[in-house]
Amino acid sequence: MSDVPAGENPAQEIPFEEIPALLLSMVPECADSIAEMFQQPAETAVLTEDAAVMLYELLAGCFTTPVLMPQLRSDSPDTHLLTRCWDFVERIVDHPTQHVSGAVYFEVLDQLLIDSGLVEAAWPYMKERTRARTLLMLDDFDVRLPGINRHY
Repeated sequence: MSDVPAGENPAQEIPFEEIPALLLSMVPECADSIAEMFQQPAETAVLTEDAAVMLYELLAGCFTTPVLMPQLRSDSPDTHLLTRCWDFVERIVDHPTQHVSGAVYFEVLDQLLIDSGLVEAAWPYMKERTRARTLLMLDDFDVRLPGINRHY
């Protein structure tokens, strides 16, 4: 039996094969990109082994690039959509499987460093584990952002 209370780390409760379906259920705005990537309806595609094996490509091509980044760059973002996006990331950011945690790091969090202002735009929507992982990433790259990891 685990010393971690139930619900304390939801990433451990999600088999990695179920993450594509979780993405589609939490962020249905990804459906068109998923259907295009896998050449089948999104609802079917997320249940295939390919969707789980191709998690890096799925996150980059169906979540981060077409959904998350445009919202973070928008002058009038959909706050409900951004909340759901970061709720999804929070569910899997500390996943015990390196395939999943690596995909989140490289295809979601690392992408926030592409343009200035993206971390700041995302920060209000991030939850505790995602913020902690983002702070580690910023430290790894020696990036200091006022109000996030550097206080003036």
